[in-house]
Amino acid sequence: MKYFGTDGIRGHVNSKNINGDMFFKFGLAAGKYFTNLKKKKQTAVIAKDTRLSGYALEPALVSGLASAGMHVYTLGPLPTNGLAMLTKVMNANLGIMITASHNLFNDNGLKLFGPDGLKLSDKIQKRIEDLIDSKVQMHLSNPKLLGRVKRLETGTDDYIKILKKKIPKKFKLRKIKIALDCANGAGYKSAPKLIKSLGAKLIVIGNKPNGFNINKNCGSTFPNKLRKIVLKHKANLGISLDGDADRVIMCDEKGSIVDGDQIIAAIALQWKNKKILKGGVVGTLMSNYGLEKFFQKQKIKFVRANVGDRYVKEIMQKKKFNLGGEQSGHIILGKFATTGDGLLVALEVIRALDRKIKASNFFNVFEKVPQVLKNIKTKNMNILKKHNVKNSIRLANKMMKGQGRIVIRKSGTEQKIRVMGESKNKILLNKCIKLIIKKIK
Repeated sequence: MKYFGTDGIRGHVNSKNINGDMFFKFGLAAGKYFTNLKKKKQTAVIAKDTRLSGYALEPALVSGLASAGMHVYTLGPLPTNGLAMLTKVMNANLGIMITASHNLFNDNGLKLFGPDGLKLSDKIQKRIEDLIDSKVQMHLSNPKLLGRVKRLETGTDDYIKILKKKIPKKFKLRKIKIALDCANGAGYKSAPKLIKSLGAKLIVIGNKPNGFNINKNCGSTFPNKLRKIVLKHKANLGISLDGDADRVIMCDEKGSIVDGDQIIAAIALQWKNKKILKGGVVGTLMSNYGLEKFFQKQKIKFVRANVGDRYVKEIMQKKKFNLGGEQSGHIILGKFATTGDGLLVALEVIRALDRKIKASNFFNVFEKVPQVLKNIKTKNMNILKKHNVKNSIRLANKMMKGQGRIVIRKSGTEQKIRVMGESKNKILLNKCIKLIIKKIK
């Protein structure tokens, strides 16, 4: 059975895949796969965001892993990339993040990382899926070989130490005011602690999780709240993370919201000028057409990947590029990280602003082509194969030819079809989008 999507496993709590019984099976199967590799010591590291359900699902996952003979370290709430970094530093076989990323509290899921800090390949995920579907009793280890479980209280500090090693020791933020929205999620401890330690004046919101308020009217999917704080306190920069802190959306001092494409463009230009940009930049099918044109003008190579930071990273590795990401704010700084890290990206931007550059000037490097994105809920994820839907897409592309582009894809994490279009001709753009949506609904 297929359990893994483009970004791990995700769904409603106590649904078919997101419940205690299934998390035990996930742990048992993943543990069995890695213990089968017959290395001297098999260890797993687990972190989570702040959802209430995580505190119920984690013990089941731990039990499954230990039952397969894996030793388990639990870290508590920690950003996804913090988990990936510590998996690598601790020489663990497996890192597991319990999160549903930017979704609300009633969802949860898993993201799995290998010993290199990279998300597990489709091939390894398929083997784990096969083990899940086999008899549970086959994977239970001998009582003498059960894994041990230990809680590590130093996860946040260890993650911050790793990040600090990636910036100059003398780097300080004495004359900058920052507004920070932690989305009541996994970064609520580490993000404020790190930025404060660098000397910035900090206004923090979304740092009081209660198990239910993660991503609720806050964070990267709700940047308007950050905008108001930036303007109210006259901050130099606004930083908005998502639930597991692997995304970041920003706001300049004028109150303009800055998405992932704009952040990537600004960093790419800075890295090019510093001569540290390697190869080029990887975006996705959803990256703005204006970004692509900007890179052409700057003579920076640009490649589109499928949506999902795992696919972005795969192409970055293949092409040997050191920068890539998504419009949503998943940005991978290949020189420093193996997956998206909102806090790390924010530090890279802050370092530029510390040189007395205004955020509005730093981010204003290209003109976005108007983009419309509609998420259509559907029970039939194969609806794009229907004849009338195919015809509507074909007609819309014909109408749009030479004036923009249309991208239609299935969500990898939700029961939705995403319909996106880009064109400077807004009337034509909306006409084409409505034509397709009418056939999908």
